[in-house]
Amino acid sequence: MLRTSASRVLDDSDREEALAILDADPVANVFVASRVRSVGLHPARLGGQMWGFGPRGAMTALCYAGANLVPVNAGPEAVHAFADRARRQGRRCSSIVGPAQAVIPMWELLEPHWGPARAVRWSQPVMAISTPPRVPPDPAVRRVRPEEFDILLPACVAMFTEEVGVSPDVGDGGALYRSRVAELIRIGRSYARIEGDTVVFKAEIGAVTPQACQIQGVWVHPDLRGRGYAVAGMAAVVEHALACFAPLVTLYVNDFNLPARAVYRKVGFEEVGTFTSVLF
Repeated sequence: MLRTSASRVLDDSDREEALAILDADPVANVFVASRVRSVGLHPARLGGQMWGFGPRGAMTALCYAGANLVPVNAGPEAVHAFADRARRQGRRCSSIVGPAQAVIPMWELLEPHWGPARAVRWSQPVMAISTPPRVPPDPAVRRVRPEEFDILLPACVAMFTEEVGVSPDVGDGGALYRSRVAELIRIGRSYARIEGDTVVFKAEIGAVTPQACQIQGVWVHPDLRGRGYAVAGMAAVVEHALACFAPLVTLYVNDFNLPARAVYRKVGFEEVGTFTSVLF
């Protein structure tokens, strides 16, 4: 039986205190911090609940409970509190993701009630760069235009399916995923090298705060891999990200994806932490 500890559902009155916790580690917390800065803490706007651990004015940890379950600055007591709330609520998320030191013990507590997971990515290096890329950027990588949505979407679906192991079309027919792809294009955070109707390379900047931004969805057309498009393409995205969005660029990658890790190191990324993802 999980221990019951003090956790509560936050609201907009907790915004500044929550942001103080999130900003203490802008790399690890960029996804959650981006959500809070964009829409606040009201569940209807946030797309889920934000749980807090500790009394008002002395909170020490958070947990975003939406499409993903994401612990933030969660030590052992907070992990128990959040796992207890998650167990009682029932699984509503498609994944648990975040720092390994919080996600692994949280999953150990939840697995008897939620398991089995479809997959567990135990070690995902978190990488970051704050200096210009070490290699020349691909001048053909640019922001995707709205009229190119139909060209980009199949590449996004292929990337998601390859990375996650299931198609984003499962469930709602892909409506939510298509909406997100379109949104990132609309706000200028989708980048690609497109030749005719072929997406050669693509990546998105999925989360942005004043301190950091996170690259996601990196993909090279399977027929064109091994030709340097990923290195030059990532260099271009990093250059744009540093110039337009934040002074620090981050991402995380599966430890077994050695080619991708090598690409990121060539660009100048360094490993700064470890995530774990539990996929349902």
